[in-house]
Amino acid sequence: MKTSWRSASLVASAAVVLALTTACGQDGGSAPGSQNVGATAAPGDIGDISTGAGDGLGTGADGARESANPPESAGKLSVSTDAEIGELVTDGAGRTLYRFDADTAKPPKTTCENDCATAWPPVAADDALAGEGIDEALLGEVVRPDGSKQLTIGGWPAYRYAKDTAAGDVNGQGVGGKWYALAADGKKAEAKDAAGLSTRDDPKLGEIVVDRNGMTVYRFMKDEAWPKPVSACTGACLDKWPVVAPVEPEDTEGVVKKDLMTFTRPDGAEQQTVDCWPIYTFAGDKKAGDTNGQGVGGTWYAVSPDGKPVGAPRS
Repeated sequence: MKTSWRSASLVASAAVVLALTTACGQDGGSAPGSQNVGATAAPGDIGDISTGAGDGLGTGADGARESANPPESAGKLSVSTDAEIGELVTDGAGRTLYRFDADTAKPPKTTCENDCATAWPPVAADDALAGEGIDEALLGEVVRPDGSKQLTIGGWPAYRYAKDTAAGDVNGQGVGGKWYALAADGKKAEAKDAAGLSTRDDPKLGEIVVDRNGMTVYRFMKDEAWPKPVSACTGACLDKWPVVAPVEPEDTEGVVKKDLMTFTRPDGAEQQTVDCWPIYTFAGDKKAGDTNGQGVGGTWYAVSPDGKPVGAPRS
């Protein structure tokens, strides 16, 4: 089965100082379409359930059976990463899928219909495929009041949000305190603390180092690493290229830990290095994933996991 995967980096927390004590260079399965949570669930009685304060959308208190909100196709499901929410399930078009706290998973039961289903369109089960990161055994279906089949993930009925207008939108997260993006196991998507330094796969540059906020990390070709780190970026340079604060080696993921250390700058500030090379972020990068500093002045380059400058001309 062909798969798809998208990954990226996440949210901010504090870093601690690691003092430089050694010189650089020294070691210091179910079948497709099966329902693993029980037999296909029959529609239950629909009560008066609000979609949440502030959205003004009801679910049909009169219990009328819906006819205008058939589930929309799912396509190949995959896992995406949102900087604030974490890993979540998206459909074949990249749209975020949600779950509703008023529904149930054991047994699967949908309580969102009529006006609610207009705001939160149900996802059809018939054409749902499991992409990379999706356990096919957790995909199932529930029969809606109109007889259509809605996709379930880990037993939870899956929906989209009408106010998500583009792939990657997560405007439905937390609406009314009842709607949450779906994680691959059917639970609510929940962000984990990002590592102080980690890597991400950039479509143009390949695997590069990013900081805790997902911002690209750079090297300055005029710096020195041996026998000890020396930064040539001082004064006004630091306004454009802020130094990366110290990070514990244990607080990194995917970065080569040998010669991952800090040094003291002339102004007394501590700066992180990768392979003993001082590292920086770029003020011109406005959001996680930006690489606007790449190649600036022919002296600034993104950093590979082993500390090498990505795309720099060979001397």
